[in-house]
Amino acid sequence: NGKLDIPFLEPALQFCTHLIYGYAGIKEENFKIQPLDEPLDINKQNYRHITDLKRKFPGLRVLLSVGGGNDVSGEGSEKNLKYRTLLESVETRLAFANSAQDLVKNYGFDGLDLAWEFPENKPKKIRSKISGWFSNLKHKIVGESIIDEKAEEHKEQFTALVREIKNLFRHNGLLLTLSVLPNVNSTVYFDPRQLSPHIDFVTLQTFDFRTPERNPKELDYPAPLYEALNRKFDENADFQVRYWLKEGTPTNKVLLGIPTYGRAWKLNEDSGLTGVPPLATDGPAEPGQYSNEAGLLSYPEICNKIATPKEVQAGYLGKLRKVNDPTKRYGSYAFRLPDKNGENGIWVGYDDPDTVGNKAAYAKAKGLGGISLVDISLDDFRGTCTADLFPLLRSAKFRL
Repeated sequence: NGKLDIPFLEPALQFCTHLIYGYAGIKEENFKIQPLDEPLDINKQNYRHITDLKRKFPGLRVLLSVGGGNDVSGEGSEKNLKYRTLLESVETRLAFANSAQDLVKNYGFDGLDLAWEFPENKPKKIRSKISGWFSNLKHKIVGESIIDEKAEEHKEQFTALVREIKNLFRHNGLLLTLSVLPNVNSTVYFDPRQLSPHIDFVTLQTFDFRTPERNPKELDYPAPLYEALNRKFDENADFQVRYWLKEGTPTNKVLLGIPTYGRAWKLNEDSGLTGVPPLATDGPAEPGQYSNEAGLLSYPEICNKIATPKEVQAGYLGKLRKVNDPTKRYGSYAFRLPDKNGENGIWVGYDDPDTVGNKAAYAKAKGLGGISLVDISLDDFRGTCTADLFPLLRSAKFRL
């Protein structure tokens, strides 16, 4: 029931202009692009099945995405090193560019999306106003901790890669897009002014600012639209959008990324009673039945855990109590306090149809090119929540 096969995908495509299929990866030995799931994508012809959807939906453009946090290798400073090493010579960049062009053309894709796996920022604790001020002062004096000694070079080399790919693609009418992954510092790795002439659009994945994996002992809103009180100024969608616009990206080339899943933590005896974030936690919540990843729940997994108004009134303790966001700034959340043994407590922050609609309205008001749902397979494609298929996608579409 949790698997999105192509027949279940088709009802969503009437609302979509582009479908980005992920993910491909990079071969470490020669820096060429490769399918990450060859038995599915090549042997079972999933690439073909996906691009064949254009016959039924002639206005749809289908792109292949590379990276996306799914092509992970190495640890620490060596994590995903091949994505930086590839950038460092013309030969390796062209090897990748030529192989990417061959792959997308051979399987009928309309272009390539670069969800490049640059190093992530280090997780930081949420501080009080005073300690936050002191921390900001300290960073101004001693600087941020360095995660890539050659970051400035990699920034310039990534621009060169984009330019080289676009020069190849232009002759074949292929699209080239970017996806900025969560917690990758745009100011460090991307030059929007130099990139924008060579890309068709950029998707800002403005979510996962807080996750149970990165922040196991402290939960917070994972995908706020605006800055919450005493939080890091850049950990919200509005800051990321304003940065790319300020740096010269045309508004119609910026897409706002919106998650179709929530981030879930275990609550414990130190988490308090209110559910209001930030809170102390005990690591990731248990995996969902279908999504099967600790600390992550798909939208239908969340909505089916939430108590109805009647259940709340009756004091039913088994399900989660939902807390809406009347400010339209931070997102919804739902929680269940731990039992007498300190077990079974859970808190999940997520976007529901209302908050997705608010974000779509924000994108429209800003004049952005649109929104991108990440990813469509975690929306309610079976209609288990309200009988409507893809309620998050529908809500976004109707507000654009």
